[in-house]
Amino acid sequence: MSFTIQPTGPARPNRCQLFAPGSRPAIFEKAAASAADVINIDLEDSVSPADKPQARKNVIEAINTIDWGNKTLSVRINGLDTEFWYRDVVEILEEAGDRIDQIMIPKVGCAADIYAVDALVTAIEMAKGRKKPINFEVIIESAAGLAHIEEIAASSPRMVAMSLGAADYAASMGMQTTGIGGTQANYYMIEDANGDAARATHLGDPWHAVTVAIVSACRTHGLLPVDGPFGDFSDEEGFRAQARRSATLGMVGKWAIHPKQVALSNEVFTPSEAQITEAREILAAMEQAEKEGQGAAVYKGRLVDIASVRQAAVIVKQFEMIS
Repeated sequence: MSFTIQPTGPARPNRCQLFAPGSRPAIFEKAAASAADVINIDLEDSVSPADKPQARKNVIEAINTIDWGNKTLSVRINGLDTEFWYRDVVEILEEAGDRIDQIMIPKVGCAADIYAVDALVTAIEMAKGRKKPINFEVIIESAAGLAHIEEIAASSPRMVAMSLGAADYAASMGMQTTGIGGTQANYYMIEDANGDAARATHLGDPWHAVTVAIVSACRTHGLLPVDGPFGDFSDEEGFRAQARRSATLGMVGKWAIHPKQVALSNEVFTPSEAQITEAREILAAMEQAEKEGQGAAVYKGRLVDIASVRQAAVIVKQFEMIS
């Protein structure tokens, strides 16, 4: 273990982040009543330029009047390459109450992007006497974002989470796909030729590299790594497959761009009873081994040691936050 200990992430449930367009205030109450852990009210891609001023007003009213329960309430502002983002920040933080928890910053390409938003947010908080500091979540959705992911993760004490924006990431990287997440038909390997026998095809994961990079940067700096959207909300098994993949790689949750995806995301990112039972039994076995002066234990025929304990502790902690 390095002498530099990686910090733990924020202790909050983050299995599902449900998006709600700021231009559709009629669905805000439904979002608040959903089973999602995080609500992201969107002022960016889902809102047309002509509707953005009214969408801001809708968001401010919603923050001030709707009962959001114990959910994390986040607003996705517009990109820093637009004329809209500074008004998003100023109007929301000056006119909305303290119920807002987080600002989501899209298309982040370097630490300077975070610095710009941080400076504006800090000035408003001081001027308005806001008591609760605003947190930041960023979206990695460009080649620059991936290239500078480490500095972005370390850019501000306001940083709490980082998501993958698959569609814009694919466009920035020049990927030959119009799909939003999931497998891609042309990203595959085939078995070596063996005479005239048919050669089996194996689909690859085009999002693996950026997913691992996000998880690594987040775990290094104490942030929550979150998988982004799965575009085909009619494909439940496709959503599950991508969610399970990202969970296996260390992500804590996933976006829902349709209400039907909330239950699917919660299902995947909630530890099962079998997982919880096994994790607790591993912790108990290791505790007993330590009492006996041993550095490892045998559990169901396999060796478990301090690394196994760390893995088990993660599962138990996830369950306790949700319960």
